[in-house]
Amino acid sequence: APCPPAWCALPSTVGPSVSQNGPNGEWERKVVEYFTEKLKENTATSWVPSLNDVPLHYLKPNSLVKFRCMLQDMFDPEFYMGVYETVDPATKSGVLRFGKYKDVAECGTQQEIHLNSAKSVTMERQTFYCIPVPGESSWVKEISFYACPARGNPSTSYTPSRHKRSYEEDEDMEMHPPKQKEQHRGRNVGSHGCGDSKRLETEAPDAHQLSPNCTASIDLNFPLPGEKGPACLVKVYENWDRFKVNDILEVYGILSVDPALGIINDESTKDGSSILDPAECMDTLEEQRVHSPPPSLVPRLHAIVTHKLQHINPFLPIRLQDKQSKDYISSFLPELSSVRAELLGFLTNALLGDSLAAEYLTLHFLSTIYSRRDVLPLGKFTLNLSGCPKNSNYTKHLHRFIQQLVPSSYCLPMTLENMNTMRFIPQKDYTANRLLAGVLQLPHSTSLMLDETAMEPGQLDTTGFQNMAALGNLIIWQKVDYDFSYHQMEFPCNINVLITSEDVSLLQSDCEVHLRPQVVPDNIEEYMTNLQTAVLPSILNKFRIYLSLLRLMDYSISEEVTKAVEEDFVEMRKNDPQSITAVDLHWLLVVARLVSLSAGQTTLSRDSWQQAKQLEGQRKARLGRLTPLNGNEP
Repeated sequence: APCPPAWCALPSTVGPSVSQNGPNGEWERKVVEYFTEKLKENTATSWVPSLNDVPLHYLKPNSLVKFRCMLQDMFDPEFYMGVYETVDPATKSGVLRFGKYKDVAECGTQQEIHLNSAKSVTMERQTFYCIPVPGESSWVKEISFYACPARGNPSTSYTPSRHKRSYEEDEDMEMHPPKQKEQHRGRNVGSHGCGDSKRLETEAPDAHQLSPNCTASIDLNFPLPGEKGPACLVKVYENWDRFKVNDILEVYGILSVDPALGIINDESTKDGSSILDPAECMDTLEEQRVHSPPPSLVPRLHAIVTHKLQHINPFLPIRLQDKQSKDYISSFLPELSSVRAELLGFLTNALLGDSLAAEYLTLHFLSTIYSRRDVLPLGKFTLNLSGCPKNSNYTKHLHRFIQQLVPSSYCLPMTLENMNTMRFIPQKDYTANRLLAGVLQLPHSTSLMLDETAMEPGQLDTTGFQNMAALGNLIIWQKVDYDFSYHQMEFPCNINVLITSEDVSLLQSDCEVHLRPQVVPDNIEEYMTNLQTAVLPSILNKFRIYLSLLRLMDYSISEEVTKAVEEDFVEMRKNDPQSITAVDLHWLLVVARLVSLSAGQTTLSRDSWQQAKQLEGQRKARLGRLTPLNGNEP
């Protein structure tokens, strides 16, 4: 297999001595520029090994890695030794060194760190607690994995089966000089000397070797139950204000897994004694444990280049604005009509032969909040698919179809136990100073399926009522009010909610479509499984491109069409003013917008307007109602 380019390993030498380069920040700017340019090269990003794909013990410490993640929590800013001095006790000669992109201070043989040097400079960085994207579909993980040639061989210094030896004996000794000084918050410093002491061993422990107290006491804080994957502490050095909780990020940075970082979780502290001087540290032991987890479980990543992602679909360019991306879009448009027809056929079969429901489910997938007017989210499209078969596992199989189409999704069975016991709303834990994740802490564009067919008779308790209220707020206002004990903090979101129910949903929706099956299979499981296996992978990939691409396209309405719509609205109200209201007009415009986008049109045409009216007429006629359901705020 071809080897990754040399620059992937360059970060291990990223901290030159200040005496050579000058403490003026120039080299720091050049480091960021260097890697930004390198990552723009063709296929360059695929050479960087990913924490999402590669087991941690296969990654080389202090090398460049990437991580696709959601920003789950922000810790307090921390101070570190940005510039520090090492001194040779014999000659008294000193060398200034940079501490940026490092957790542990370095010094040469027969040298020690001069902690009280007047030349030392304390700097600040922000720590993000990041986790894999919640609900990420398996095809996103697999395609991201196979698209990346940087699978990496196990590092000789990080292979579980190797004989224990110090880094000085490794063949890459010069890349890992002895280091022993911890810089966590600029104050967790151990022994002052570092002359002949051996490098701390960084063996990758087997799962059974991890301390049971250590693993049991650390909750990786994933919002969704059953999630797997690495959590990571991402250290950010500049412009961290542009990031916020729940953002999806792709981080390129330097991997740090020094065991000294998790020393707070060592057995020696289980009696409750702190290794830190209480006069210097006001943190509780619980906070220390959460904020300094074992690096074998939660590695550190020192960010050099960080992108905020619009989407996580590996088939699409990361950014859709540049010329190359526009060329990609143009090349897909000619086959868009045939892909749309095939997708409708695929969904019609999945919806038991109901082509109208397939049309609306497609529009639902394409919907997104495009604007907010005061507190009103414009563009939301909560779909209630009523009439779903009960006690047949149909909804479970329907969600499997959805997982095959969208990059991230989650199905929440609304059982009495789930409603009464699960934490939906994220909650601030002041003892550990962290945000405890809840089911509704999801990034933008997640497809959330609420399965009411799983309901059974019983009584909701206080938690259950609070969770129902949280779902109502999410659906109507597209926001989640996080619980900070003494107050609530509003977090706007952009989540596509699909409600499957036997009858009309207990929750409000923007649009109800009553399922009218044309096919009644004897064995639902066999029928749905056969449908999934029948579609060719190449066709399935086109469906994934179609749904992700069109929901990201810009859209507008010309003045001419706006005038025509207004005239049509007046005409519709002439005979019966109660037949259509301003609320109904807004909903028609939402449907027309999505009908246009589904055809690849970025502006409203008269044909799309007429098609939207026709779809709404069929939907209402099926429901036996002349007016749409409530919840359609303008």
